[in-house]
Amino acid sequence: MSKTLSLSDHFTTSRLLRYTLPTVVMMIATSIYSVVDGIFVSNFVGKTPFAAVNIIWPIFMVIGSVGFMMGAGGSALVAKILGEGDTQRANRTFSLIVYTTLAAGITLSLITFILLRPISAALGAEEEILECCVRYGRILLIALPTFLLQGMFQPFMVAADKPSLGLKIALMAGATNILFDYLLIIPCNLGLEGAAIATALSQCVAGIVPFIYFRRPNNSRLHLGATRWDGTAIGQTCLNGSSEMATNISTSIVVMLYNYQLLRHIGEDGVAAYGVIGYVLFIFIAVFLGYSTGSAPIVSYNYGAQRHEELRGVVWRSFRIIVALSMGLTITAELLAPALSHLFVGYDKELYALTLRALRIYSLSFLLCGVNIYTSSLFTALNNGVVSAIVSFSRTLVFESGAVLLIPLVLGIDGIWWAVSFAEGAALVMSIAFVVRYRHRYNLA
Repeated sequence: MSKTLSLSDHFTTSRLLRYTLPTVVMMIATSIYSVVDGIFVSNFVGKTPFAAVNIIWPIFMVIGSVGFMMGAGGSALVAKILGEGDTQRANRTFSLIVYTTLAAGITLSLITFILLRPISAALGAEEEILECCVRYGRILLIALPTFLLQGMFQPFMVAADKPSLGLKIALMAGATNILFDYLLIIPCNLGLEGAAIATALSQCVAGIVPFIYFRRPNNSRLHLGATRWDGTAIGQTCLNGSSEMATNISTSIVVMLYNYQLLRHIGEDGVAAYGVIGYVLFIFIAVFLGYSTGSAPIVSYNYGAQRHEELRGVVWRSFRIIVALSMGLTITAELLAPALSHLFVGYDKELYALTLRALRIYSLSFLLCGVNIYTSSLFTALNNGVVSAIVSFSRTLVFESGAVLLIPLVLGIDGIWWAVSFAEGAALVMSIAFVVRYRHRYNLA
C-alpha cells in the first residue's frame, strides 16, 4: 500500500480509505490486545484485580500523553517540512523529537515509581485494590519509556509513508501481549503480575522495533541520526500536539472521576462495568483515531506545499467518511453490547445486567464523537495547536466532567452513562463553529 500511495498523491475517497486503512487496523489491533488483557484479568484473576487495573490505567494514559503529544505534533511539523522540500531539516527534527521523548520517558518512569502508592490511594484505591494497583503499576513503569515511544512512532510511521509497517509492528506487539497473557496467567499462574509483564513486553516491542528500523538504513522518508537542540522545534511540536496531550490527560481525569463516583455510589461493580465500557470504547474510538492519525500527514503535507485544492478535497471527503463511520459504529456497538458484556463479566449475573445497560446508553455517543476527534486532529495537522487543544480540552475535561457531575442529579445512576453523549453534543457545536470560522484561512471553502 505504501508503495503505490504517497503523501504527494491526489487522494480520492477510495485512496483515502486505502492509505489510512493500515493505521486504522493498527489502532484497532492495539486496542484489541488491551481488551484481551482485560478479559484475562477479569475472567482468570478476579473482579477486584480487574477493578484495580481500571483505576491505575489512567495514570499511564496521563504519562503516555507525552508520547502522543510528541508524535502528533512532531509528525505534523515534520510532514509540513517535507512538503516544503527540506528533507535534511525534517530528519534532524524527527531525530530530536525521538531522543527527547525517550529522555522524558525515563524521567517520568523514575518519578512515578516512587509516587505510585500515594497516587493510587488518592484515586480512591484502598486495601486489596490498592495493593493490586501498586503490584500491577510498578511492573508497567519499567517499560514506560517504550510506551511513550510507541505512542510517538504511530503517526510518524504515516509521515514516513510506512503505514503498513506500523500495522505489522502493532500486530507483533498485540500477538506478544496475547501470547504472554495466556502463558503467564494460566499455565504459569502469575496472576496480575503476569498480565502486567505481558503488557510491558508488548510495549517494548511496539517502542523498540520502530526505533531500530529508523536508526538503520531504510527506504522511508525519515531516518534517525545526528541532531542538535532546537527549542523552537520542540516548542512547536508540543504546541501542535497539545490537543492530543490535552485529550489523553482530560480523558484520564474524567475516567478517574467516573471511577471515584462509581466507587462511592455502586462499589467495585460500578468500576468493573465502566472498565468494560472503557475496553469497548478503545476498539470503537480506535477507528476514528486511526483514520484521523492516518490522514493528518496528508493534510500537513498539502498545507506545507500550499496545494489548496487538494487540501480542501481531503478535508471534506474525510468529514463525509467520519459521519458514515459514526453511524455504522453506533449500530454495531448496540448490536454487540450483549455479547461484549458477557465476554467480560458473564460470570456475574448482576454485574452483566449493569454492564449491558451502561454499554447500550454509552454507545450512543459514537454518533457524535467522530467529528470532534477528526476536527481536533485536523487543526493539529494544520499546525494550529491552540484551536485543536481547545476542542479536545473542552470536549473531555470541561463538558464531560461537568456532565458526569450534573446529569446524574436529574437522571440518577443512568445519568453517569448519558453524560458522555451530552458532552459530545456540546463539543460538536464547538467543532462546527471552529471549522466555519477558519475555513477561509486554510482555504477549506
